[in-house]
Amino acid sequence: MSLKPFRLKQGDRIGVLAPAGPVEQEELRAGVEALEFLGFPVVLSPHALCREGYLAGKDELRLHDLHTMFQDEKVKAILCARGGYGVLRLLDSLDFELIRRHPKILVGYSDITALLLAVYKKTRVVTVHGPVLRDLVKNRGENLKSLMRLLTSREPAAWRFEGARALREGTAEGKLVGGNLSLLTRLLGTPFMPSPKGALLFIEEKGEPLYRIDRMLTHLRLSGFLAGCVGVMIGALIDCDEPAAVEAMIEERLGDLNVPVMTGIPVGHGEENIALPIGVKAVFDTNRRTLALKEPCVRA
Repeated sequence: MSLKPFRLKQGDRIGVLAPAGPVEQEELRAGVEALEFLGFPVVLSPHALCREGYLAGKDELRLHDLHTMFQDEKVKAILCARGGYGVLRLLDSLDFELIRRHPKILVGYSDITALLLAVYKKTRVVTVHGPVLRDLVKNRGENLKSLMRLLTSREPAAWRFEGARALREGTAEGKLVGGNLSLLTRLLGTPFMPSPKGALLFIEEKGEPLYRIDRMLTHLRLSGFLAGCVGVMIGALIDCDEPAAVEAMIEERLGDLNVPVMTGIPVGHGEENIALPIGVKAVFDTNRRTLALKEPCVRA
């Protein structure tokens, strides 16, 4: 049974932290202004703007900020500033019991995939794969609108993917699990990867050569992970080769799965990045090109 965080209400404070790569304050300005315009005060964690090479500060500082945000009763949701790299270094030191006692909305994507999946696996708290603060106003603000509808509504969300294409048709129902393909493969064999049994898997990636996408998908097959999934949704694969070559490889690697498979889902590093809750039941229909949650992802 998943544990849902509380619904976001106007006036609630949103905390921002950088658990992975470093970020400059100017990169966050537009996102902060957009949230505060909607009536959500924003507070940066103490070390959000730190830098330690390719990391947003030392591990212990990023870990401290994460724990502090979950403990702070005034903070109702936590939004990651950016992805990059660094979350994997924190997982074996995370206080998952603390997070379970203070279930809050946690949003991010890319490298943040590792945090979202680990928190869900260890605590059953629903997490949200969605835009980071740095990208919040992309897509003419539609990503922000999509995210806020998901986090503030008492009704289950639903989407229709006009540009999607079915590689294998069908309908499936299961719990949403997924995120960045590189991070999914890095979590295989660790205690932080949710079970694929009954999962509706969604994946996305950026900047990986075609053979590496092939290698990672093959890894998921060989590990048995894909065998447990009831459906697969392919999101944005940005700068990974010519789109036709990418789609042909995906069809060759996944087209023989005995589950519905669809490409062209607007999730991940593309201009459009809809927010999807990890751990919530949904129905996936390739014929209608739709995804519909069975329940809200937040508590009233």
